[in-house]
Amino acid sequence: MNIPDGLRYAATHEWVRAEADGTLSVGISDHAQDALGELVYVEAPAPGRKVAAGEACAVVESVKAASDVYAPVAGEITERNAALADAPGAVNQDPYGAWVFRIRPAPGADLGALMDAAAYRKSFGQG
Repeated sequence: MNIPDGLRYAATHEWVRAEADGTLSVGISDHAQDALGELVYVEAPAPGRKVAAGEACAVVESVKAASDVYAPVAGEITERNAALADAPGAVNQDPYGAWVFRIRPAPGADLGALMDAAAYRKSFGQG
């Protein structure tokens, strides 16, 4: 299972990468895409939507099941990955490159509540 260092992870299997502009890119982990199987649909939240930490705000659907994607922190959605509408399988091919949405964290949003790679690995009994 691929769990890159340098990202933060939610217990609900979202990954988070801090961007230079202060936003956070959010996607689903390698574990999540593997458990779902081949993705056939991704519904990302609309820019401008305000979300609470832990709020279901996107959906990924595979031939096996549909699953919610949760906001890792409170904030405002700034962008959705429009390319996934036509190519949802990109998440299967590169789960850490194919982000689902970007969020501008609300003041005081705490990334420290998310796991680092070592803690996420440990949640699977790895290292």
